[in-house]
This record gives sequence, structure tokens and C-alpha cells, in this order.
Amino acid sequence: MASSTVTPPRPDRPPRPNLTFRRLRGQRSPAEFAALVRRAAREIGERVSCDARYIGRVEAGEIRCPNYAYERVFLHMFPGRTLTDLGFAPRSTVRGRGARGFGEAPRAHLTGPARIAGDEPDTGETSGAGEPYDTQNPYDTHHDHEESDVLRRAFMTGGGATMAVATLGPFGFAHDASTPARSVRRAGTSEAGALEEAVRRIRLLDDRHGADGLYRRAAAPLRAAYALLDAGTTRQTTADRLHSGAGELAISVGWLAHDSGRFDDARSHYAEALATARMTGDEALEAHAFCNTAFLARDAGRPREAVRAAQAAQRVARPLGSPRLMSLLALREAGGWAGLADRAGCEQALVRAQALYDRGPCDDDPEWMSFYGEAELEGLTAQCWSTLGEWPRAARHAGRAAQLQDPHFTRNIALYTAEFADDLARGGRPDEAAVAGMRVLDLLDQVQSSRIQTMLAGTARVLLPHRRAGGVSAFLERHASTPRVP
Repeated sequence: MASSTVTPPRPDRPPRPNLTFRRLRGQRSPAEFAALVRRAAREIGERVSCDARYIGRVEAGEIRCPNYAYERVFLHMFPGRTLTDLGFAPRSTVRGRGARGFGEAPRAHLTGPARIAGDEPDTGETSGAGEPYDTQNPYDTHHDHEESDVLRRAFMTGGGATMAVATLGPFGFAHDASTPARSVRRAGTSEAGALEEAVRRIRLLDDRHGADGLYRRAAAPLRAAYALLDAGTTRQTTADRLHSGAGELAISVGWLAHDSGRFDDARSHYAEALATARMTGDEALEAHAFCNTAFLARDAGRPREAVRAAQAAQRVARPLGSPRLMSLLALREAGGWAGLADRAGCEQALVRAQALYDRGPCDDDPEWMSFYGEAELEGLTAQCWSTLGEWPRAARHAGRAAQLQDPHFTRNIALYTAEFADDLARGGRPDEAAVAGMRVLDLLDQVQSSRIQTMLAGTARVLLPHRRAGGVSAFLERHASTPRVP
């Protein structure tokens, strides 16, 4: 496999201040920010000896690229960003020890952003966490064409989340804004096909394992996808495929952010997809972007926006000829009405969703709707009744959703069962809720979803006053001893 040429730094070049990192520090003093770095390191099991002097060296540009320990900490503090997003130079331009192979990014610790709050005493730090430079940027997707082809083939045949995320950006065109522009060949049908396959693979992995283990690593292939658009193509049909693929990838990455609780990131990705759709007149992509925007708005506590986005999606989707798509969009609208406590509006949308669903599938159904079957219909209906406080009715629908779900969709089985447990608990059936909660705990070794973990934690709080009921104590003890997957 060919390797990138490493250009050693010129010793006479003065350091360039890292203004991006300085802006991230905000109003905190270097010492306060260093304390936050140390705290974030402890959260993910790292030990760094960060102090005000180190922060000063970073901001002065003396540390062009941090060592791997600091890299992991910074990426934990600022989820969804890469080192270059934080103002550092790509590893491929910095000389030093021990290059790491492509795809061997530092181990991901996917939790929420480190708390930017007050300081706390810090002890037991190890020294020696210096700032050695390394020779290859694991996020740099600019490789020669031979390597691009190898990675593309690896993506098509590879298995498992690690292989998939390591090869989701195999296109060989993307490069960081801080690197000099280089000539790239135009994108063709093979790149469009690889992009479409990347979208399918992310969806497959999310269906099985949930979003938390995938989100941050999916950001690099998304940048690579938009770099493909900048590279251009000679055929309009290929350009249309690339725009559609990039937009769908933005939605998929947005969903990973959404499901892992990063609502601001999700909103940004959905907006990017919507802009791509409108620039190219892609009604199917626009409807999909509005659909997810409505779902996000509901979860983020903006129900009126959820209604408006769902109605906009229905206007765009009506000419596409897919009753199942219109059914899902009606459910998105129903969720918004439920959030507004508008029972009549919610029921009308639910009736419309059921009637449209009963028309059956057709050839015009979008590929991304593979998850939408009777189980999802029941699950989303359950969420509406739960929002309206109709716990017994919600529990009936959630229970049916869990029973009907295809075993392939492990994440959704866990989600519907968690909803079922929560509805039972709030409806005054603590023993049954505990049994359902146990089933969710059994699935958490396969599924990493902040949404499900948060829901289960809420159920545990509701069950606390019933700890003496049959099975409740065992559930609470097991839930308390189950580590929250980062």
C-alpha cells in the first residue's frame, strides 16, 4: 500500500498561534481550562499532566499536534471534532515518532461533552505526558488513488463497526482546510457507489448496535463525501447521485448524533442535508431531511417546530407516490401534536398514518425506510400516547411493537421494550415494568444508545418507591450495577 509523503517542518518557521483553541478556552484562565482537561482525562481513564503552561504552549502554536493521550482527551471534550477542527496541524505534516496506520484512530470514548464548570482539586497525575509529534493524521482522508481503491474494496467486504467506520471515507479526495490545495481527479460512478454503500452500512450498524459507538467516527466520511462534490464530475447523473448520497449520509450522521443525545450536532447535519436537497431540487432527500428534523424537534422539546417540519415534509413528499412515507410523516406530525397536548390533532394524524400504512408498500418507497414496518408504527403510536399521559394505551402499543419487531433490528427491540417498561411503571404496574426492564438490560451488551439508557434510568427512578414489589428490587440493583456505556 502506498503511503503519503511526509514533509518535515522547516526549523526556521515561527510557530503560528492556535487561535481556534484559544476561542474554545473562552473566558476561563489557562489554569482553569487545564483543570477541565485533567478532569476530562479522568472521565475516560487517561492520565495527563496538563497545566497552564501546556495550554499556553498550545495557544502559542508551539505544540502543533498533541500526543495520542491528549488527542483522546480533546476529542472527548469536543465530540464530533477532529484535531484540525481544534486548530492543530494534521499529523501528516508534523514529524516525529511512531506513525499509526490509517484507520487506527485513537480509541473512542463516546460520552457527552465534558462539563465546562468549576474547578476541583487534582491529585495523582503522572508526569511524562509530553508532546511528541506523530507522523500520520488518522483523520486525513487524502491518499493516493491506489490506497483509495484498496480502502473502497475493504469497505465493501469488511464486517463489524470498527472496519466499517475505518473505511467509510475511502474516497481519497477529502483533505483538511488547513492543508494546501492539491489536484484531485474527478469523482465517478465508483465513488458514487462507494458513498451509497457507506450510507447503507451506517444504517445497518445503527440498526444492530445503536448510535453511540458510531457517531464521532462517521464525521470523517461525511467530510469526504462533500469533498467529492467539490471534486466535480463530468456526468450530471453521477453528480446527482453524489449530491443525493452526501445528503443521505448527512442525515445518517445526524441521526447518530440525535440518538446519542447530541441535538445541536444533529440539527446542523439535518440542515446541511436540507440545503443540499434544495440546491439540487431533490424532493426525496428534502422530505427525508424534514422528517428527521421533525423527529429531532419533538425530542428536543420543540413540538410546534415538529408539527411544522412534518407538514412541510408531507407537502414535499406527496408527489413522490409512497403511502408508507406519508404514513411515517403523519406519525411525525402526531408526535408534535402530542407534545403540544393537542389530543384531537394527534388522533387525527394517527388515524391518517394508519390508513396510509394500510395501503401497503410500493416500488416508490424510499430505501432508507427499511426500518418502517408495523413495529415502528406501533412504537411511534405508543410514544404519542405516552406523551399524552395515556399510560395503559401507550403500554399496549409499545408491547406490540417489541413483539412485532424483526430480530435484525436489535436496537429497536431494546427501544420498544424500554418504552414498554416505562409505560408500565408510570401506569402503576411495577412488577411487569421490572420484568421488561430486565429484558432491556439483557440487550445492552449489544446496543449502545444514550436514548435507551436515559429512558431506562427514568424507569428506575419511577420504580424506586416500589422497590419492595416483586422483581423490582432485583431490577434496581442490576440497573445500578450496570455501567453506563460511554
